[in-house]
Amino acid sequence: MSLVQERRISHFHEAARLGSVRAAADFLNVAPSAVSRQITQLEHELGMPLLERHRRGVKPTEAGERVLEYYRQRLAQQEVLLESLQSLKGLQSGSLVLAIGEGFIEGLAGPLSRFSARYPGIELKVNLCGSNEVIRQVVEDEAHLGLVFHPASDPRIRAHVSRPQPVCAVVNPAHPLARQATAAVPEPLSLAALDGYALALPEVSFGIRQIVAQAEHQAGVMLSPTLTCNALAMLKQFALQGGVTLLPDFVVSEEVAAGRLCRLSLQEAPFITPHVQLISRLGRQLSVGADRLLGLLREDMTAFRPPEVGSVGQSR
Repeated sequence: MSLVQERRISHFHEAARLGSVRAAADFLNVAPSAVSRQITQLEHELGMPLLERHRRGVKPTEAGERVLEYYRQRLAQQEVLLESLQSLKGLQSGSLVLAIGEGFIEGLAGPLSRFSARYPGIELKVNLCGSNEVIRQVVEDEAHLGLVFHPASDPRIRAHVSRPQPVCAVVNPAHPLARQATAAVPEPLSLAALDGYALALPEVSFGIRQIVAQAEHQAGVMLSPTLTCNALAMLKQFALQGGVTLLPDFVVSEEVAAGRLCRLSLQEAPFITPHVQLISRLGRQLSVGADRLLGLLREDMTAFRPPEVGSVGQSR
């Protein structure tokens, strides 16, 4: 590929990534006409359109998607080469991007600190986002790795680690439902048992809410949340103050271990099957640094275990 073609493809890549020629021009600090000209010339050279132009912006055609895939692969291979050369000097520099959901913040502090201590020359960036955005960043090579709760099936991603992580009802120890947690043989709650209690749920864009919708459909029950929000920390506070919320076990493990919250199993199947997954793009060759981070996170994910039978509402 010539340097001229590389510039044209990079302009096309930014227009496709940002959804408009003007946004790409702003990002590249050039005139919109310059971006349009580079894309038009690239389309002429390849003999087919690469972008579909709409009122709201642009979208890659099928041919455009293949060009984007080639370009991302090329950038990834270049990164692998540069970091493999750096590894000969002891992995002294480089940069990594990890995309994660909000619920993983507390659990990742330890492994990420250990990684930075071992490889102080590597800049580590953590992007906090929802499940769908984690997958998008991984698929489009904006993030090397992603840690996500129960992602939708996607043939473009590879799961390096998958750990079962059920969704539980969460209350404080003084809540009437907490008596169920201290029973000699705790029985899983049904969704119907939550009716009549103040309930907080994540907004519909969260994977947890999609799991709840599946369970509602199966049980023939419709929950009416008192509070809907996009912050897991607020959902935990709601439970601490006397309400009920539904969260994956790992999100509240510290509060349960400290005796400040209780978790209660739910009987509907959709709450039992979710997984936490450590993912990368299928086919992407990870750089040396990304592979080291993957190994460290893989070891740490042994901590992501569902509560043992009979330990509901108690620390592991």
